[in-house]
Amino acid sequence: GAANMPSRGAALAVGIAVATAAAAVLWLRRLAHTAGMGRLRRLVARDALELIGETPMIELRTLSRQTGCRVLAKAEFLNPGGSSKDRVARAIISEAEASGALREGGTVVEATAGSTGISLALACAARGYKCHLVAPNDVSQRKVQLITSLGATLELVPPAGIADAGHAVNVARRRAAALGPGSIFADQFENLANMRAHESGTGVEIWRQAGGRVDAFVMGAGTGGTLAGVSRLLRARNPGLLVFLVDPQGSALYHRVQHGVLYSREQQERTARRHRYDTRMEGVGLDRLTANFGCAQIDAAFRVTDDEAVAMARRLLAEEGLFVGGSSGMNCVGVLRVAERLPPGSTIVTVLCDGGERYIGGLWGGR
Repeated sequence: GAANMPSRGAALAVGIAVATAAAAVLWLRRLAHTAGMGRLRRLVARDALELIGETPMIELRTLSRQTGCRVLAKAEFLNPGGSSKDRVARAIISEAEASGALREGGTVVEATAGSTGISLALACAARGYKCHLVAPNDVSQRKVQLITSLGATLELVPPAGIADAGHAVNVARRRAAALGPGSIFADQFENLANMRAHESGTGVEIWRQAGGRVDAFVMGAGTGGTLAGVSRLLRARNPGLLVFLVDPQGSALYHRVQHGVLYSREQQERTARRHRYDTRMEGVGLDRLTANFGCAQIDAAFRVTDDEAVAMARRLLAEEGLFVGGSSGMNCVGVLRVAERLPPGSTIVTVLCDGGERYIGGLWGGR
């Protein structure tokens, strides 16, 4: 018996070493920065922009059980600025720096008081630029306070159609031009840095996190950048991938995808109204085609009502413990529609764009 003691001790030591090595491998895998690049995420980020991306994927168990499919959602609300727009802001600034268009002391100008504005304000602060935002004067006071608290300047203009020189986008473009070389108009709708951020980042992450199996991707479109970038990447990896657009009431994109005509009934009825379309969903839907949306590879579209989207957002909170905005609820209603077209066991991926705290006075008001 005593003669066996050293061998037992050696076996125990080997076992401990193997377990330690396995744990180390698992730990290193968790630190993996991007698929195929073999780099590790820095243990200490150099600046706030390095915190953007590599957001988790979560299986929505209640929707998986209901549909018989594997329903996965990319948790973009966990970016440092609270939305997927962090990726866009970083890409626009980085590409402008690389081209020499944005230089030290410069200003980034954009037409927004929403998530893109928040992300640009934070990214500019991290890189030492000024940020000037232009928005319609009917924007909520809460958004005005938030944007200015982040250090950006906010210029409010009367609501106007996109063809009007007074539209926020056109005003922002003029402001950037007046600032001269070294400052830029971010132009999130037409700037393809938006799409590229999602093609090289979000899409790659989704493919890796889903284990290289995605049968369908579904979400709404605001600028169209996320839908375009992710659809292009996923379809390159899986040519049989199905891509679906979900569109809120009043937006014209549904008819563009389904019928080839940019039209909505609400468009024809709102000529004297201040708002583009009648929806409580913020940041999604559009009544014009953009360069980013034009790059999206879409097979079909669904229309989702505000009530459906709000009910789903509340269901995600009650059943999944996820506090998200209305566009995330809309995307998940789209998941249910897609599941009706696919065989059981299919993997459907969507995006949880931002958190619910941004909509306390609106979508989540009175709860």
